[in-house]
Amino acid sequence: MAHEDWTVDRLHVALPHSASRQQLLQDVNLTPIEDLPAVLDGWAFAAEQLESARPLIEAARAHTKVRGVLPDDLETRDVTADVLRDAEPRRGNRDDRGRGAA
Repeated sequence: MAHEDWTVDRLHVALPHSASRQQLLQDVNLTPIEDLPAVLDGWAFAAEQLESARPLIEAARAHTKVRGVLPDDLETRDVTADVLRDAEPRRGNRDDRGRGAA
């Protein structure tokens, strides 16, 4: 999917874990408007990485279903934390969200 085709709903559906989906919604709701495009770009990048890995994931699932083990040549490092970190808004901007206009 092209980067410009993402919507918040499509990003939400593309994320595999409820925690990441919840984080996306939290980021969208709590990020200042002017920072929102950068935050959404980060989530779109993360979703694109996950989508590009889908064929490998499906092949590994099929292999495991037939043989009972993951393929020998499959890298099994969990990169979920890396993807979520890369999608996070920068913490410096989030510290200001509790301050009102008064």
